[in-house]
Amino acid sequence: MNIFKIKKILTSTVTHTILIAVALTCVFPVFWMISSSLKTQSQIFSSMSLLPGPLLDILNWNWSNYITAFVKADFGQYFFNSVFYTVVGVFFIILISSLAAYAFSRLEFRGKNFLFYLLIATLLIPIPGVFVPLYLLLKNLSLLDTRTGLLLCYISNGLAFAIFLLKGFFDELPREIEEAALIDGASRFGIYWRIALPLAKPAIATLVIMNSLTIWNEFLLALVVLQDKAKMPIQRGLMVFQGTYITDYPLLMAGLTIATIPIVIVYLLMQKHIVKGIAAGALKG
Repeated sequence: MNIFKIKKILTSTVTHTILIAVALTCVFPVFWMISSSLKTQSQIFSSMSLLPGPLLDILNWNWSNYITAFVKADFGQYFFNSVFYTVVGVFFIILISSLAAYAFSRLEFRGKNFLFYLLIATLLIPIPGVFVPLYLLLKNLSLLDTRTGLLLCYISNGLAFAIFLLKGFFDELPREIEEAALIDGASRFGIYWRIALPLAKPAIATLVIMNSLTIWNEFLLALVVLQDKAKMPIQRGLMVFQGTYITDYPLLMAGLTIATIPIVIVYLLMQKHIVKGIAAGALKG
């Protein structure tokens, strides 16, 4: 075995050890959350065990915490609200950003570069920094405490990065395909809908994941825009378990687990497209 092969094996071992350590660091909080959701309040403070109880006694763990959490926090209503905000918000972000990105990539018009960079510059503005003007704007438009007002905030918040990513992806698509379609009589919109958009699936999948995570986990903006609890997202339900003097940690952890499951499912369904989408879009753009 020569020195180069030994060096390669050593490098691979060190690299994989570091990656495993990082992975365990990321997974441990999730494992602790699930474990805590199956404990009692007294076990949370008295037991440092990673498991709620003996492994062979798994059926007697406190699975009822999930039912109690779902009923006590009225998770049904909040869950529906979050699903509605996420699905509708992500749909319009993808639709509007793909149209705008295709226009920036393929059409020539005055001020195109200026408008594009002005749009990208909005990524530098933190969301809390626009709460006051946003509140006043929604108030003047009579959109405060409405689902429409909150959805418009979510959509506008996700457009800049989505346009940036998709434009970079569209820039890399071969123009010869579109030119051939134009010769065959296809319209510009037909080329976008039947050729460019299907080829952009990796980038779209990446945006679906990122915006789903953002909208599903967002609460501060909803707290500013909405006053009616019935319109609040699922994060509002988690506040039921947090009191002034005491927090019901088992139910809180159960609620967090319930709120995490939908996003994990979406991620697992689309994970293969994430790296490909970012590499093909942002890095080449």
